[in-house]
Amino acid sequence: MITKESIASLIAGYLADNGLFQVDIEISAENDIVITIESYQGSVTLDNCTAIDAAVTGRFNKDMEDYSLTVTSAGLDQPFKVAQQYVKFTGSEVEITLKKGGRIKGILSEYCNGSEDGAGKGIRITTSRVVRLEGAKKKTEQKTTAFYPLEEVKECRPVIKFR
Repeated sequence: MITKESIASLIAGYLADNGLFQVDIEISAENDIVITIESYQGSVTLDNCTAIDAAVTGRFNKDMEDYSLTVTSAGLDQPFKVAQQYVKFTGSEVEITLKKGGRIKGILSEYCNGSEDGAGKGIRITTSRVVRLEGAKKKTEQKTTAFYPLEEVKECRPVIKFR
């Protein structure tokens, strides 16, 4: 039987050697396997996906196990699933949706894994807005950074801009 753990341990060495990390492994009841990977820097290549496909099909016989396999990169429009994605996109514009409602768009300034400041796992988002200060003639940009615990965040995804 193919398990998430057996696939993860099989591809772990390749991922580490190639600057990649595992985002998700899904196995459906029909034995449809989807492996989602991401690169620490840059993007996932077709060669990366092909190599992982070859490793899995070389280890698990398709005739014996009867499975389908898809190896893909994490899409830019998909919400983050693992800590490495938050770290990769630090400094980039993201949009978070809060569980209690509301959306916030800003710069992901920090991912906190909960060990350094005791605040728990969360993210710091820096937002900016243009305001006119009292007595000033010109508007100025005002930046605010706020901490959002991950348990309060429904999803976080990068903002895609076409310029």
